[in-house]
Amino acid sequence: MAKVTILVVEDEAAIQQLVSYNLIKAGFHVSCADTGEEALECLLKEDIDCILLDLMLPGISGVDVCRKIRAKSTSDDRYIPIIMLTAKGEEEDIIAGLECGADDYITKPFSPKVLEARIKAVLRRGFERNKSDQEDNQTTIMVDNLEINRGRHEVMLGGEKLHLTMTEFGILALLAAKPGWVFTRQQIIDSVRGYDFLITPRAIDVQIFGLRKKLGEAGSLIETIRGVGYRYRPKQ
Repeated sequence: MAKVTILVVEDEAAIQQLVSYNLIKAGFHVSCADTGEEALECLLKEDIDCILLDLMLPGISGVDVCRKIRAKSTSDDRYIPIIMLTAKGEEEDIIAGLECGADDYITKPFSPKVLEARIKAVLRRGFERNKSDQEDNQTTIMVDNLEINRGRHEVMLGGEKLHLTMTEFGILALLAAKPGWVFTRQQIIDSVRGYDFLITPRAIDVQIFGLRKKLGEAGSLIETIRGVGYRYRPKQ
């Protein structure tokens, strides 16, 4: 079995070497990047399984790197867990790291054993997520006159192809997959975050408005549940 590859993004050479040494000792394969730009380039060239990302980097920050990685993700891509590894341990820094898409947050100094355990934990969760995504991508949703192919990101309405944005597609697939279920705006945001990391509750309302217009008469099947969110109401 191939070794798990960890990308260490850290501009301080001593810390980069220390982390790399401990990870190699623990049985991981390690790649390193000194800057955010170098990290993004590395992701294009190598199969990375997990990223240890410093918050404070020269040039593009760790938060922006994380956002760029999550923004480029689609359901066709393999999800890569990201752990923020930084000396900044204030509450607002932790929140910023997690909100931009990080899976975990470890402050310096840290225990190599704890780091190893946290990596294995996010790898397990990432494996389960990728497995679930692969199963979802093989699913075609059929409801009323809609045919939604998750693998091809294609929507047919009454035999006619609809041209939806990635975010609109994500919202429609989420709602139509479970007709009658009510999804809060936050649940919708969490589901489509990979398509656009700038999604906000207000932006969800705008996306729903645009989606209804493209669906025409079928747009009325997406109901607003006041004070909660939205649901897809199938025809009786």
